[in-house]
Amino acid sequence: MIDSWKNFLHTQGAVIENGTALNYGDPAAERAAAASGTIVADLSQLGVIAFRGDDTASFLQGQLTNDVRSLHADVAQWNGYCSPKGRLLANFLIWRQGEDTCLQLSGDIVASVLKRLSMFILRAKVQGRDASDETVRLVVAGPQAALAVDAAMGALPETAMHAVASGAGHVVRVGEDKFVLSVAPEQAAAVWQTLRQQATPVGAPVWDWLRLNAGIPMIVAATQEQFVPQMVNLEVIGGVSFQKGCYPGQEIVARSQYLGKLKRRMFLAHVDAEAAPGDSLYSADFDGQASGTVVNAAPAPTGGFDVLAVAQVESAKSHTLHLNSLGGAALSLKPLPYALPD
Repeated sequence: MIDSWKNFLHTQGAVIENGTALNYGDPAAERAAAASGTIVADLSQLGVIAFRGDDTASFLQGQLTNDVRSLHADVAQWNGYCSPKGRLLANFLIWRQGEDTCLQLSGDIVASVLKRLSMFILRAKVQGRDASDETVRLVVAGPQAALAVDAAMGALPETAMHAVASGAGHVVRVGEDKFVLSVAPEQAAAVWQTLRQQATPVGAPVWDWLRLNAGIPMIVAATQEQFVPQMVNLEVIGGVSFQKGCYPGQEIVARSQYLGKLKRRMFLAHVDAEAAPGDSLYSADFDGQASGTVVNAAPAPTGGFDVLAVAQVESAKSHTLHLNSLGGAALSLKPLPYALPD
């Protein structure tokens, strides 16, 4: 987190630990605001890897799951990066900002992902760097989000997964009422003050709750190399292209799509217990062996935790899933905001 920005957030009442704004004094009120109102949250807990150079598009095209060549200046993408075994090492929100192609991902895996991607640059005319502290990133969500962002940034993409530049930075629309802002540090305080005229400041866990209830997964250190993209519904939200060329793990990802039925999928659920990414799930039909894994978790406004969890499809449909042991807290499945393939 940029020091000047951290100091500013402290003046706004932020409780900050390890570069993450956890809350602004009343976590329960913030969760309630997210359930029915408009919120603004700092995204310093996330990192940004930026690539620049003549060969950026072709380099990333050969590494990531989505069609980077179609990433025009006014477009944003969900995308992923797999191991040769087709397991996700990271997933990203990607947009272009000036000369950079920006990949926003979980902050705890930035260094390892940048190091691994950089190994394959070779002679390509492209450079990658950790750009996490070059901008302030904010997210605005809720019924008044569009009005708030337009007032603060003076620009607004008309449709989801599109982006637009403004004098203060960049605006990426990631949903009908959700916007990610990448703001020049010197303008961040003014943008924040304008946003909060219509939006309640909330901590990172509240945004995590909104994101996961939108069915958007985030790979973190605890879940790297555990899932092929389809297990976390990445292709459903538009993060995988099956028409582009090769990339690490592409054959396995394609095989999962076209040969046989996918046995594991990501579900949205509630549990009346504390949950965390990487926690195991159990069901009676698996004879003591784990039948699933928590992808993401966040405190819910009404208590307990909401989770995104990858589980055996048949187990999730026919048996109750339990957290951490067969005798653990039971998960109640909730509908995702999108339909899963049959």
